[in-house]
Amino acid sequence: MANHTIAVTVNGAREHLDIASNMTLLQMLREKLALTGTKNGCEAGECGACTVLVNGEPVNSCMMLAVEADGCEVMTVEGLGSQDQPSPLQQAFAEHNAVQCGFCTPGMLISAHALLQRNPHPTEAEIKEALVGNLCRCTGYVRIIEAVKTASLHAAVDEGGV
Repeated sequence: MANHTIAVTVNGAREHLDIASNMTLLQMLREKLALTGTKNGCEAGECGACTVLVNGEPVNSCMMLAVEADGCEVMTVEGLGSQDQPSPLQQAFAEHNAVQCGFCTPGMLISAHALLQRNPHPTEAEIKEALVGNLCRCTGYVRIIEAVKTASLHAAVDEGGV
């Protein structure tokens, strides 16, 4: 299999990587960059556990080849905040106990973050629509939706500090 050298910005850091032409973005993030917050759920683009932002848009990283990310900006859940300084969205997920097993959480957070960047004050219907590609087997979705609503209230105070 042929290798390619790509340049991609991941969570604000410019990376130059030598990758196989058949490597997915998900594999690149986890195996080459050790960013394991992005989860490998279904490898078919159905569950949303691998959702990342590519140039600001949610993408199922299991369905995108890493070579397609050449020249792009990618944000993973690790780019949202840190353990010491979680984002308002991450804080809202914790406050509302919107996490149980945690497997879907990175994709939920990224999808919700993308929504709040586009629309800081979404309706409940808009939140549900934004999360439709993310499956959760544990929480139901009530706590997740409530967490996104809470984060949107913080965004109103912080002027976009989602």
